[in-house]
Amino acid sequence: MKKFFLLLTAAAIVFAEGESIEKSGFLTTQACADSGAFTDCHMENYVCGSDECYLATEVGVDHNTPLVLFSHDDGVVYKLDISALPRSRFDMSVNRNAVTVTGEYDADTETITVRGLKSPPPPKKSFFKGCL
Repeated sequence: MKKFFLLLTAAAIVFAEGESIEKSGFLTTQACADSGAFTDCHMENYVCGSDECYLATEVGVDHNTPLVLFSHDDGVVYKLDISALPRSRFDMSVNRNAVTVTGEYDADTETITVRGLKSPPPPKKSFFKGCL
């Protein structure tokens, strides 16, 4: 009977936190996803939130702009709560495709609380031979 209650308590904790989810897609900022500029999004959006914001922003000030994941499978832009991981973990994954995030999903706000992040390896360097 004691094992049953422990198992029931563990199950209640798991279901109370939210639905566990793993999604892959394009990791970018909220502003870039709203404008539809995925690969053309400037990296200054990651630091201060908009194009040419560096003109009015002090150097070295990070505004913690919101990150989102655009899922190609669903066509949905998921908001990411990245408070559980250091922001530096996302530096090499921003504006990249095939990024996989794992965590809990809140359907009401379409937000994924990120617990894990897997980024694809950087593209290999290539050398073009031939004439243009």
